[in-house]
Amino acid sequence: MGQTIVEKIAQIHLAEGPKRPLRTGDFVSIRPRHVMTHDNTSAVMSKFKGIGAKKIHDPKQLVFALDHDIQNREDSNLAKYRAIEAFAKQHGVDFYPAGSGIGHQIMVERGYVVPGSFVVASDSHSNMYGALGAIGTPIVRTDAAAVWATGEFWWQIPRSVQVVLEGSLPQAATGKDIIITLCGLYNHDEVLNAAVEFTGPGVASLSMDARLSISNMTTEWGPLVGWFPVDQVTIDYLKGVKRRLAAQGIERFTDRDIENWSKNSPRPDPDSVYSARIVLDLNQVTPHVSGPDTVQVMASLAEMEKNRVAIQKAYLLSCVNSRVEDLQAAANVLRGKKVAAGVKFYLGAASKWVQEEAEKRGIWQTLLDAGANPLPAGCGPCIGLGVGLLEPGEVGISATNRNFKGRMGSRDAKCYLASPEVVAASALAGYICGPHHMSDHSPDRSYTEFAGGAAAEKVDILPGFPEHVRGRLVFMPQDNVNTDAIYGKDYTYRDDVTPEMMAKVVMENYDPQFASRTQKGDVIVSGFNFGTGSSREQAVTALKAKGIPLVIAASFSQTYLRNAFNNGFLCVEVPELVKRLRQQFTKEIAAKEKTIIPGEEIDIDFTSGVIRWRDQQFAFPPLGSVPQSLVIAGGVENLVATRLGLA
Repeated sequence: MGQTIVEKIAQIHLAEGPKRPLRTGDFVSIRPRHVMTHDNTSAVMSKFKGIGAKKIHDPKQLVFALDHDIQNREDSNLAKYRAIEAFAKQHGVDFYPAGSGIGHQIMVERGYVVPGSFVVASDSHSNMYGALGAIGTPIVRTDAAAVWATGEFWWQIPRSVQVVLEGSLPQAATGKDIIITLCGLYNHDEVLNAAVEFTGPGVASLSMDARLSISNMTTEWGPLVGWFPVDQVTIDYLKGVKRRLAAQGIERFTDRDIENWSKNSPRPDPDSVYSARIVLDLNQVTPHVSGPDTVQVMASLAEMEKNRVAIQKAYLLSCVNSRVEDLQAAANVLRGKKVAAGVKFYLGAASKWVQEEAEKRGIWQTLLDAGANPLPAGCGPCIGLGVGLLEPGEVGISATNRNFKGRMGSRDAKCYLASPEVVAASALAGYICGPHHMSDHSPDRSYTEFAGGAAAEKVDILPGFPEHVRGRLVFMPQDNVNTDAIYGKDYTYRDDVTPEMMAKVVMENYDPQFASRTQKGDVIVSGFNFGTGSSREQAVTALKAKGIPLVIAASFSQTYLRNAFNNGFLCVEVPELVKRLRQQFTKEIAAKEKTIIPGEEIDIDFTSGVIRWRDQQFAFPPLGSVPQSLVIAGGVENLVATRLGLA
């Protein structure tokens, strides 16, 4: 059985894991090529120092780029920025001050991301690095601190979904329209927490800027990775990066490296195993708009034009759509014209270099002449910071990647997402529209799901890790049990909540009777996407306080999974068990029982990777030395401290 691209690249960067070819579900320790942090570097510094670490394991792994709150001139923010810069100087870390650009753009345009590399960032849009044939994936701040201290972080290899692109885009459609279309058509978690491999003849027709946009916004679609194969477009882009860096006396890779990537680019094996395949005909993709307030809802531009949705603000900025090609597309629409009265149009380049290039070509001046309000190269309004935010009652059209309610300003505003061309045309007209007349139809596509599942495997058990866990089954049949349901917001920011108090209020917003009906040692089994929502760690520690030894789910929110193991708490994915329980308890589910406790025990055998219930067996991905070590240590910070000899 061959390996997918994510399995192959993980194998290359493997620091610890199974002594066999890697496969989906494996827990591994990865030594990434680089780790990027932005304004949150300050929080990672605190975690790093809290561990007791004094020395960065490999300063060349780290990149700091200040990009989120760069318009904030308050003393506290400036002091934070000075502290980050001083820390970078002290440890010899590459540092990009406010105004240099958005971290993700810096990573690709400054040569930190190369084909076949594994690059992470403490930011969700790290998926963008996949456009260059790399594995780019997000990590949380605790993981970043672990990389600083040890050079490694733990990861579970995700399932892979193949996305086959056929044909080529019509002239009026863009890469943004491809990802908006995919988000709208496949909005039932088909690719949640997966690694998406884009392939097919349609890839060759896509520019690098289009690929960067698509990979970037796979984050909103749900995957952890959005990978494109290396081809001539990639090679030409890398040659351009090398030329620009060479002019500044910087060399991150050589001509020989480029030649090697051209001849021996990383590819999945022909017999690699995928969990699903999507086929999309690019010939039939038309401009679409996401929203309002979600990327899971889309409408064709033709339909939006009929509704004449008035706007008050338009945005051309962020790491998804403010590169030179994007700015040029908007300038082509706006040249010689003025933004409509009553519309404010905000402009920000993805980086300082992008802005300089746009200025050199006359693009920037065209946009300013049309009435654009320039902002410094950074995140700004996209993250709800700085000037230009949506006010109550306003409607905005944006070329950003995320339009969650309240993300770009007031929760009483509405936000739509579209391509730079559509944003520019809408700013001119004062309502959502495009520069070209387009037909209204849905593209041909197909979705095929393949049978799969974990195979039982013998595992060596480390001292201190349980060979078995047996406990009373507690079935919570709902999907998407979120962190607020597990541990409510009323307790999240209180410092006086003891473990005993946490145990009494756990799952209060899911089932008020949960705490009184459950007991220490019970094993929770729940549905898909368990732990979705915020990143609050108390949604893990509250269950530990209750005495719950582990949670079994059909799947987990990636953030929850990371928080769980980072706090030494066991999580196991077994979708077949959940499907079987739903068949068994149809009456209870129909009666809308939130917590089903049949009174029987469930047995989790970690030596063989098998769960036993009612004489039935269900396999799960083996938990080898990497996750076992996290649980034994009580979490990643304790584990890192132990390995550094600090505990």
